[in-house]
Amino acid sequence: MADDDDDSEKTEEPSQKKLDDARKRGDVAKSQEIPVFLGLFGATLLISATFPGMLTSLTQRLSPILANAHAIPTDPQHLHKFFGDLLLGVSGAIALPLIALFVIGIGANLLQHSFVWSYDPITPKFSKIDPFSGAKRLFSVDSVVNFFKGLVKLIVVGVAIGFALWPQRDRLETLIGSNAIDYLTASSDLTISMLSSVLSILFLIAIGDYVYQYFKWRKRLRMTRKELRDEVKQQEGSPEFKQRVRQIGRQRARRRMIAEVPKATVVITNPTHFAVALKYEQGMQAPICIAKGVDSLALKIREVAKAAGVAVVENPPLARVLHASIDIDEEIPVEQYKAVAQVIGFVMSLKNAPRRWQQ
Repeated sequence: MADDDDDSEKTEEPSQKKLDDARKRGDVAKSQEIPVFLGLFGATLLISATFPGMLTSLTQRLSPILANAHAIPTDPQHLHKFFGDLLLGVSGAIALPLIALFVIGIGANLLQHSFVWSYDPITPKFSKIDPFSGAKRLFSVDSVVNFFKGLVKLIVVGVAIGFALWPQRDRLETLIGSNAIDYLTASSDLTISMLSSVLSILFLIAIGDYVYQYFKWRKRLRMTRKELRDEVKQQEGSPEFKQRVRQIGRQRARRRMIAEVPKATVVITNPTHFAVALKYEQGMQAPICIAKGVDSLALKIREVAKAAGVAVVENPPLARVLHASIDIDEEIPVEQYKAVAQVIGFVMSLKNAPRRWQQ
């Protein structure tokens, strides 16, 4: 009952941190039907592509043995060598298909999620051997869903196999008296036909099951409002979070500062490094700095100023001094009054002149 209450309180989508932590534990969304489908699909392709060559190889290795079976020594030493050679020959013929199926199995899981290395799933836990927990898992909703899912899959796949083999029922009767080669060739054709029918069903099952498993995984990782608040508080104390907050603050301050540049009276620059935007209006005691920057930020200030028709004056010594001595929204130092007044007076005279200011 308590678990139901907890689940009902989990109304918030999982945070990125919780998703990352779950992944580190090896807890990822995955469907067992996708490896089954891809494994069967790979097996079908391998049978189609490699069976003729594999059949030829096995025939070359087994024909002399079968033809001379009566001459094979039966003492332990010769039998040991005989079965060793036989196993080596058969292994050589089927090694490549088996390796390919192994690779397909790994790829099927990597297709659902990136590589995860975690000891948590195999770490001994008391809950895994607790009979009460085991009984709870046995009679859980997931167990019932998996039972009916397996039953439906068995019925649907069985029907698909029946539809594939029924038209070939007369051919199956003729294989009773066939030799081994004809029997294997016919079996290969029938197997490919049967697998093709099954694959179309398993494809739909795999896609549907993955969607179901993904949403069930997300639902299981949902958080309560309290868990979400606690996580935010925990992250606020981490250096990474504080650094991220400072970075966002700097970005917002930079955007606000750039937005103020068109209101400037003049931008004083060192052509390649510094830019200081000053604003002066009638009634102000002294000009104030509304934007400043170096390098790329200085370039941005100059670009915005020129686009807005703000005068840009190159005065490297004054630009360096102002950039070092004032902050945003501060008045210029008294010792710079004269130099700045000359620049602003020059700009005002140009604005009042018949022709417009040109940089």
